[in-house]
Amino acid sequence: MDVTSTRTQFAPTTALEPGERRLETFRGDRATYWREHAWLAAIAMAAGMGILWALGNPHVWTGAVGGLLAIAVRAFYLASDETRMEWWLTDARLLGPGTRAIALGNITTVRSLFSAVQVVTVTGDKYLLKYQADPKTVIAAIDAARGRGAA
Repeated sequence: MDVTSTRTQFAPTTALEPGERRLETFRGDRATYWREHAWLAAIAMAAGMGILWALGNPHVWTGAVGGLLAIAVRAFYLASDETRMEWWLTDARLLGPGTRAIALGNITTVRSLFSAVQVVTVTGDKYLLKYQADPKTVIAAIDAARGRGAA
């Protein structure tokens, strides 16, 4: 009987290969998480007010309240999970939460999207390392490991 677990895996569960070494660990940064959600709340508040104004609603201020509440509920609900997600960079692979495993040779693009780092594979699969305090450092580490792996 195949039983699928609904338990969220926050760290890699893939075992390291013999001789494989972990070089770096990347985890979501709590301060970055809250800063991004503050920006999202400001955008949602402005959008809510703009929509109500365009519709001619005399209570435009309720758009700000609605936008703030929507983002705040999401932020508080997901904060503990999103900041616990962990990625391991090894000398051969990038291992993500659960069984996600990407061979360094299969990575074609590594770029930043706000505070996230997007990893794209040769097959077009995309992965996000979310809420990184310093995305440029993460990108540099992955690119350096890719350079070592290709040699």
